[in-house]
Amino acid sequence: MNKTIIYLSQLFLFLLLTISARSQSGISGEFKVDYVPFSKYVRPLDSTKTNSESNFKRAQIAFEVPISFKIDEYNNPKLWTIFFQGAYARMENKNYEIQSLPLEFQGGFPNELLNSQIGVKHLRSISPSWSLLIMASVGVYTDMVEINKDDVLIQGGVLFIKKFNPNLSFGMGPVLTNSFGVPMVLPGIYFNWESKGALHFKVAFPEGLELGYRMSDNFDLKAVAEISGMTAETRIRNKSSLMGYQQIIAGLRPQLKLGEHWTLEPTAGTTLVRNFSTTNRKIKDIFREKDIADPKFTTTFYGAIALKWKF
Repeated sequence: MNKTIIYLSQLFLFLLLTISARSQSGISGEFKVDYVPFSKYVRPLDSTKTNSESNFKRAQIAFEVPISFKIDEYNNPKLWTIFFQGAYARMENKNYEIQSLPLEFQGGFPNELLNSQIGVKHLRSISPSWSLLIMASVGVYTDMVEINKDDVLIQGGVLFIKKFNPNLSFGMGPVLTNSFGVPMVLPGIYFNWESKGALHFKVAFPEGLELGYRMSDNFDLKAVAEISGMTAETRIRNKSSLMGYQQIIAGLRPQLKLGEHWTLEPTAGTTLVRNFSTTNRKIKDIFREKDIADPKFTTTFYGAIALKWKF
């Protein structure tokens, strides 16, 4: 599969995570920290596991505030909200030799990454089963080496969402981004399928999937698999490029409701995929295949804890 396509799906993850076909009549948010201990670097040239090691520690916060909300003639929400999302990660890199790294990482893997964005979202019905979602955001995506105008990315989208039943929704539409230097339009996809019983599941693109059993009104035990990552503008051979960090994890996630407004979600599991990728900020490089695989790391433990609120 084209590595740039994987990267692009990660780039838009921050934006797409703000999508919801449900009403948000109150303030909602989440604070989350996750941790990946040291694991071995796998040299992409020959897939050899080396003695070099990197870890990953990240703190994330997100909240959404409605500025206008009402129920329309189809008994669906019509709302405007503003949202903010931010993530800061630190990485320690040990025992690396420059010659073992790809040319794109001759300066070494990054020690810090910062992603933040602020935006606005509008959701409204256009028929009993169709909704229109409009989004726009501006954010800073940087490796903290130097923060300048190249680190500022603008994203926006218009999605048409079909609600087939209360548990299944699918949407598509154009997404606008300046990630590749000039404004360009790419396809955006939203998919959400979930059940509501004691034994329940959820499949959401691009976040992941979960299978759970609700033991009580306040306790839910889930098996999850999900993708996450970060994006940063960086300089490679004195040219502006985009770097992506991706990880896919699987694990167990108990969900404990703390009263009416708060939810605690610890996660323990393993990393299935963990790698870096880079791409030039040129339109011609979007679908170009790479000659060498992206640098990756061996499987290891994954841990996280999240506190969510909704008022």
